[in-house]
Amino acid sequence: MSRHAFAALALAVAWSTALADVRAIDDTGHAVVLAAPARRVVSLGPHLTELAFAVGAGEAVVGVIRYSDHPEAAKALPIVGDAHAIDFERIVQLRPDLVLVWGSGLNERHKARLRSLGLTVYESEIRQAQGIADTLRRLGILLGRADGAEAAARRFEAQWQGLAERYRGKAPVRVFWQLWHEPLMTVNREHLISEAMRACGGINVFGDLPLLTPTVSWEAAVRADPQLIATSGRAEDKARDFAAWQRFAAVSAVKQQRYASIDGNLIGRMGPRFVEGAAALCEAIERAR
Repeated sequence: MSRHAFAALALAVAWSTALADVRAIDDTGHAVVLAAPARRVVSLGPHLTELAFAVGAGEAVVGVIRYSDHPEAAKALPIVGDAHAIDFERIVQLRPDLVLVWGSGLNERHKARLRSLGLTVYESEIRQAQGIADTLRRLGILLGRADGAEAAARRFEAQWQGLAERYRGKAPVRVFWQLWHEPLMTVNREHLISEAMRACGGINVFGDLPLLTPTVSWEAAVRADPQLIATSGRAEDKARDFAAWQRFAAVSAVKQQRYASIDGNLIGRMGPRFVEGAAALCEAIERAR
């Protein structure tokens, strides 16, 4: 091949590489396609903010939803709304290449509005621990941080595997996860928190219910006879969170005073720190044994 032919081929390859689409599949099965890695990102989920920073693309995040408070740098970013109200005008002004959306944390009307504005949307709905690692890798592609994303994903997978191995084969413990106390709400087996229970050797007493976050009656909760009652909250709020259970002295957890308050910023968010929250739940389940 002549020098000129080789140069022409190299130029063609360079052009085709430059023009190649950046593509990833989100949790709805939708192909998210960008002409180039995103340089301006709006995050509409606290866990998505954490994931973007975790892959090394924190400088690309230009707007966040309320409660995006980790890492520390996220607190200084413009807030564009919360779970109830979104400032679409502000989002458009920020000129994002990509909007990260929490599927069950934002209503369908808001998601449709984002798309109608011509914005590219990645929708996240993580139900398994592996989904956290998978999302890190996908965001790494979309944000041009594949190497950092791969390192973060492998680190998370190693931590999760280590936790599961530590508690494999332990005696089962019946757990009631109190998502809220008035009305009494919990999670089913499809929820990420339920996977944490399984990794710890816990049994979700309402795992078979069809809704992701069902409301249950006190009668049903008492009949389930949990050995541990856990919630996401602060230790100082334990008396308030579990006060209503004191009426039911025959329930195993009440009889033994087995209650656990797990930091909601850890176990309640689908980000790299989830494994820390799961570890705290495992410790509470181990004590209940």
